[in-house]
Amino acid sequence: MEQVKEEVAGIARAIYNEGLVFETWGNISSRPAENQVVITPSGIHYEKLQYVDMVVVNMSGEIEEGRWKPSTELPLHLAIYRARDDVKAIIHTHSLLAAAFAVCRQEIPVVTEELAQVVGGAVKVAEYAPPGSKELALNAVRTLGQEGNAVLLANHGLVVAGSDLPTALQRCRVIERNAQIIIWSKLLGSPFILSDAEVEQLRINFLHNYGPQKQEGKQR
Repeated sequence: MEQVKEEVAGIARAIYNEGLVFETWGNISSRPAENQVVITPSGIHYEKLQYVDMVVVNMSGEIEEGRWKPSTELPLHLAIYRARDDVKAIIHTHSLLAAAFAVCRQEIPVVTEELAQVVGGAVKVAEYAPPGSKELALNAVRTLGQEGNAVLLANHGLVVAGSDLPTALQRCRVIERNAQIIIWSKLLGSPFILSDAEVEQLRINFLHNYGPQKQEGKQR
């Protein structure tokens, strides 16, 4: 459990250093066991977070370990974990450009191959609900569905799910870059959006062919 706490704290510092969160807004969690979630505390500056600051809760939201209260978005994290057995990590950011799409209540379309490969589709917008509310959690779960990897919270920010924290972090970075490219490209004209068929093919190729793979007889 200490290793999981350290990983969550390390990711928290990373997203702060990369400008994906602002002040104390945003939250991160990891689900190392079926009935346990490690989540960042509420109201503590990300730059200062250490593993001892992490809070361990069960799936009912009861605190099992920790000296601070958990993030106010705990209901959001728990709702996603309950709905999706495949999700083991969640990162909620307030990154500038993804938030720009969120406040315009516009989905982030797939204009880059990276977004197609890593996220697998457009980032849709969940209906607005107050932060920390049950309605916010339900809206996010509904918009994510059973296959979505990311969702924008209207007038709020971005929520990304993954099988682990490095995967979720990669998706946060790719989504923010895709949003930036869209905004900049509109200075030149209208960006071309990849078709559903193109996105699907890119995603399949990425899942089956991308990454280091050992080749028999070719090791050096």
